[in-house]
Amino acid sequence: MMLGIGKEAVVFLYAGLSGIVTFSCYQILLLLRKLIAHSAAAVSVEDFFYWIGISVYLFRQMYHTTYGSVRWFFILGIVVGNFLAFFCKILLKKTWSKWKNRLEKGKKSG
Repeated sequence: MMLGIGKEAVVFLYAGLSGIVTFSCYQILLLLRKLIAHSAAAVSVEDFFYWIGISVYLFRQMYHTTYGSVRWFFILGIVVGNFLAFFCKILLKKTWSKWKNRLEKGKKSG
């Protein structure tokens, strides 16, 4: 089945959002690991279920957007979404550090 360029662009955007979701879900999992101590076995089990869940999610997204066929732009969109989310995370961390330093300097001088 051939998709038009407009439909491919929409599928790429949905795939990018799917990449952001997969990255965000893993970051939440990492946050929970920092808050609650985990053994190596627990981490392995969590990762196993994460990948099972993400596989089902991505298959479902692919099925609904490209009618179940694997398209290169869908996979590329997922990768781009992951990188976009990663760079947003880095930007937010830098911004948070700057705000935190400013607040600490203002607290000390005040």
